[in-house]
Amino acid sequence: MPGTYDRKRGRALTRDVSPRFIDAVSSFFHTRKPDLKAARGAQQAYFTALRAHGSEVVTLPALEEFPDCSFTEDTAIIIDDKALIPNLGHPSRDGEQNSVAEYLEDHFEIERMGKGATLDGGDVIYYDDEFLIGISTRTNKAGAEFLSSEAKKADFGARIFKVPETTLHLTTVFSSPRPGTIIAAEGHFRPEDFKFAEEVIWIPNDEGYAANTIGYGDKIIIADGYAKTRELLQESGFSITCVEMEEFREVDASLTCLSVFIG
Repeated sequence: MPGTYDRKRGRALTRDVSPRFIDAVSSFFHTRKPDLKAARGAQQAYFTALRAHGSEVVTLPALEEFPDCSFTEDTAIIIDDKALIPNLGHPSRDGEQNSVAEYLEDHFEIERMGKGATLDGGDVIYYDDEFLIGISTRTNKAGAEFLSSEAKKADFGARIFKVPETTLHLTTVFSSPRPGTIIAAEGHFRPEDFKFAEEVIWIPNDEGYAANTIGYGDKIIIADGYAKTRELLQESGFSITCVEMEEFREVDASLTCLSVFIG
């Protein structure tokens, strides 16, 4: 079964926003308490954008005890017919992955991460035929090595990055929306870090949030309100759909956080 790694994005596994969303973990972009009603409205617009690009949206019910539960990207990594279920990196979130695993077990072989290893799916990007994996405050070395090993078993490459303290996850400032292309925010990584890439589109650091994208070939979804980024991506041949993400930005969440592509 295809999944995260192959860019088809046929099915997105999502979850409704928690009633306790305003208590979600935040430290990087936070300026105010997010608005629950606005977040729910923005999530519906996000679902609409996914469907317009051909993705079926599967939505699990909210978990009231987990304010961050709508960020399903972190809870599973799909490799061929296997779903890797990690130990999430923030203590308040560990447990969100269990009901995701229950849903996925009807579709995939489930492989759970061993004790002591942690990994958030937000530290994982698929580039061409390899997984790019970040070691961060959420993903430790053991977690990165676990995923690297699983990727190589399936004949995919793996490349490990050290995520700088200037950002939360690898995907926060970095994405690969189409084969050969990387979009990266300035100020976090060096050009030499991406020597393996065919094309790198650098986003100004003051619009770094918009470096997190969802790609469907030359069609791309980006966060609304980032004019410089929009212009750069149009010049690079992308057709662009914008989605309002302000409420999710307040709790350090980006576009990709809201789904894990499972088919």
